[in-house]
Amino acid sequence: MTLRPFQQVDVFTETPYRGNPLAVVLDGTGLSTEDMQQFTRWTNLSEATFVLPPTPEGRAAGADYRVRIFYPAGELPFAGHPTLGTCHAWLRAGGQPQRPGQVVQECGVGLVAIRQQDAQLAFAAPPLRRSGPLPEADVALIARGLGVARADIVQHAWCDNGPGWRAVLLRSAEQVRALRPDAAVLAGLDIGVVGPRGKVGVVGAADAEGIAFEVRAFFPGNNGLAEDPVTGSLNAGLAQWLIGAGLAPRQYVAAQGTCLGRAGRVHVQQEGDTIWVGGQSVTCMQGEVRL
Repeated sequence: MTLRPFQQVDVFTETPYRGNPLAVVLDGTGLSTEDMQQFTRWTNLSEATFVLPPTPEGRAAGADYRVRIFYPAGELPFAGHPTLGTCHAWLRAGGQPQRPGQVVQECGVGLVAIRQQDAQLAFAAPPLRRSGPLPEADVALIARGLGVARADIVQHAWCDNGPGWRAVLLRSAEQVRALRPDAAVLAGLDIGVVGPRGKVGVVGAADAEGIAFEVRAFFPGNNGLAEDPVTGSLNAGLAQWLIGAGLAPRQYVAAQGTCLGRAGRVHVQQEGDTIWVGGQSVTCMQGEVRL
């Protein structure tokens, strides 16, 4: 074991402890998969990441670093808040991208571009692995598991970009916040729920805070169903679906974590064919970890 540089970062927030925390080990060289998995479970966080040098192929393609992303039960090919949190920690630790203002991360899904804009970092949403409407049997099951009428789900779609998100659009943000999901019904599923915060029926209308949508994310946890405070991968998938279907404007802000006492803010912007998903991050702890 050796001491390795470490940061715990709060992502999608400028206020410590109001976003989604992430453990970042800034030197993962020499660690086995089992070492990484054990440490991730020990942190008791939703994810931990380990920074490594790019592979030769990744370096040749312009990668600045490689990251492995773990959750308590396994490894993820991609996840949004770990991508932004790792990049924040890497830059804070002195990382220098090959191209000023843009970092290229290598991970399980390949290369992911991350751009710097003032205090925000934003990643380019990776292509969806699966898209299109959900099977009607899935929609009926999700409605029952969320405790809403089938008619309250006004749109639905696959938003699979690594995590296999099944997404549903409800009539309002109030409905989203009122959900009390049934873990037994939704067992084993990754469910994203979104509802408009502005005037219902007006695409992308924002509320007084400038927020267009309320988002919640449910997924299998250690004790049944868990809720994620702020979810980059889900918001990336939602953006591709909602903007592509004309259900959201090319630029908007989504809120997530309200029901958990958080205040996550996810900024979405489409430029050409690329959808950027970003927000602010803040380091809450910094030091060394023995691994």
